[in-house]
Amino acid sequence: MVNNKPKYENIAFISTAKSEAKRALTQLAKIYGNCDPAHADVIVVLGGDGFMLETLRKYMTLLRRGLPVYGMNQGTIGFLMNHFSTEDLVERMDKARAAKIHPLKMKAVARGGEFKALAINEISLLRQTRQAAHIRISIDGEVRMEHLMADGILVATPAGSTAYNLSAHGPVIPLGSDVLALTPISAFRPRRWRGALLKNTARVKFEIIDPGKRPVSAVADSSEFRDVTSVEVRQADNITFNLLFDKGHELDEKILREQFSV
Repeated sequence: MVNNKPKYENIAFISTAKSEAKRALTQLAKIYGNCDPAHADVIVVLGGDGFMLETLRKYMTLLRRGLPVYGMNQGTIGFLMNHFSTEDLVERMDKARAAKIHPLKMKAVARGGEFKALAINEISLLRQTRQAAHIRISIDGEVRMEHLMADGILVATPAGSTAYNLSAHGPVIPLGSDVLALTPISAFRPRRWRGALLKNTARVKFEIIDPGKRPVSAVADSSEFRDVTSVEVRQADNITFNLLFDKGHELDEKILREQFSV
């Protein structure tokens, strides 16, 4: 006996506060209903990439149990989103392809104590003043660069490699490649260093040299911690986000296209 029941019958719609997104939520809820996220088969996010990242963090507990997320663009960039339409939403999600994403986890030591955060795109260190940051870089307990002088440095996931990492001239990384990007931001010394590709099992540690004179902040997507003295970064293998993308517009296809865009 064939089961024609859709996979995503109970839908939770979540939108930004923008009028266009709220209007879209009202339209969709009228057609498909609107379920509480705790009882949903899928969360549909209406907004842009920034709001998608906020939603992933907010509903971490549910998503760690495998609840998928389907985004529809009501923002600016929409790289993590599908195009918006009120028609055939259930059918679109049934045919969608899932991209499994592991975030990065960060432990930062600062003057205010020790802080932890997750990032889906990247974790970046940025100078706080006019003076360049001076940073020591260790990989898996071994110092690989004694002294980087730059505006900052970042570690990016494959999903985040087309965001800030690409703007900093870092490499675009295909999904499933088991690689992270280590990319300097406006490096002054060594001037020609363009960064490195690391295994996704790598444990990266940044130590701030002379943090009193040259303060540095650490940013995990949109969470910022100022006056850090050291930052440790590694992939959170125990956390998996399932993002749904329309057939023909999968995340790995979008990432591949970015490598041929001009």
